[in-house]
Amino acid sequence: MIELNGKDLTIEKVWQIACGEKVGIAADAMQRVKASRQIVERLVEQDRVVYGITTGFGHLCNTRINKSDLERLQTNLIRSHATGVGEPFAKDAVRAMIAIRINSLLHGVSGVRPELIDALADLLNKDVIPWVPQQGSVGCSGDLAPLSHIMLVLMGEGEVLGGECCQRHPALPALEKVGLKPIQLQAKEGLALINGTSVMTGVMALALYRSLHMSKSADIIASMTVEMVKGSTKPFDPDFIALRPYPGLKQVAANVLACVDDSEVRDSHIGCTRVQDAYSLRCIPQVHGATRENLNHLVDQVTIELNSVTDNPIILSEDKIISGGHFHGQPMAFAGDFLGIVMAELANISERRIDRLLNPLINETKPFLSVDPGVNSGLMIIQYTAASLVSENKILAHPASVDSIPTSAYQEDHVSMGTIAARKAGKILEHTAQVLAIEWVSAAQAYEFVKPMRLGKGSAIAYELLREHVPALGEDRILAPDLRIAKDLLWNSSLLDRVSKVVKIV
Repeated sequence: MIELNGKDLTIEKVWQIACGEKVGIAADAMQRVKASRQIVERLVEQDRVVYGITTGFGHLCNTRINKSDLERLQTNLIRSHATGVGEPFAKDAVRAMIAIRINSLLHGVSGVRPELIDALADLLNKDVIPWVPQQGSVGCSGDLAPLSHIMLVLMGEGEVLGGECCQRHPALPALEKVGLKPIQLQAKEGLALINGTSVMTGVMALALYRSLHMSKSADIIASMTVEMVKGSTKPFDPDFIALRPYPGLKQVAANVLACVDDSEVRDSHIGCTRVQDAYSLRCIPQVHGATRENLNHLVDQVTIELNSVTDNPIILSEDKIISGGHFHGQPMAFAGDFLGIVMAELANISERRIDRLLNPLINETKPFLSVDPGVNSGLMIIQYTAASLVSENKILAHPASVDSIPTSAYQEDHVSMGTIAARKAGKILEHTAQVLAIEWVSAAQAYEFVKPMRLGKGSAIAYELLREHVPALGEDRILAPDLRIAKDLLWNSSLLDRVSKVVKIV
């Protein structure tokens, strides 16, 4: 069980919760929640004018709401804002969103009841996960539409995920099945639940976690390619690398050397007449390393967001209630765009290495790694697939964060598009994983032509793992299943886990 307290949530913990880990609530955090709620109740009793508590929302902020209508106001807010469209978020992403929303509310400045916190935790612990459409958020005032779809379920409305292929079912029977009851929202609560960045941050946290693992897998696959195209390992020499002392660059170079250690393939061409390799080979530390550097920076950014308050208004004390802009998603919008860019570049350089493995104009084996070229095309067309994916990535890498469009009758006149940025980053990551899988399949096929020379320690493990699931190519066959399997082995970190048991991958 992971205890949430508003202060120390990490992307690793978010990943664990997303994968099904249960949550608990820290007692001291719940005390803060109680104190904040007492302030809201006094404000209501005093009939004070406070945005979102005794007024309407957005452009309707100057409309006073009667005491008798305060609960109706919050319920109507959730219903009216549940306007998402498109395909649903995956279950793990929604679990991440709920955990992050809880963590934000636990700061005790949002004015919700402890019962509401418990109800959100129950959704995770009973695995009742809302059906949440991906499209409809402009990333300010928070992720209003998708968060509303989550909170509908607390009210016994909306739909939940169930079964295979993201099937959806009515929320109320799903709650009743696990012994949960709908909640009647009270003053301030609807606004506190949906006015935040939890959707974009949840998507970002999971994409970033996967990206960190994928970047290490990219080093392993690149090592195989270096061996197969008879690349030099001198550009990875520690003394050389130390002259440009980025930590990420050092890590990548160390990973490559560890993977090719004890390689007969490498030793077979030491002393050859080639002066230097192409950039896609000798610049692996610089390109992969830059990605690694910026992923680490993004971890810092996302971790801050995971432990931040992102709703409005903020109740610091009975006399200090501030309507501000912590719901604005610009920090995560930049982070999402940046994540997409740095992962797209891993795919870009991987595709160039694929070409060097397959291209008969530059490789030293049979065209397109076919055992019988001509009647067989070999791996010719998988480079087309890689090229298609990297080109699509370039389109997706166009920043969402520089866009804005006014909403709510110009009251909300600058928005972040942070959720779009996070979703794009996730799609780019999927494409990059597939391109790297294509490089892996290509490098493994290249090895079939140099057997029985021994691969490096890490490369050998990578080759063996792939061959457990994907046989070598002889006569042409349908390759789509092979590419899917290889991608899945990357996506679930099987490659990284297997190689890490034999060589140190940092």
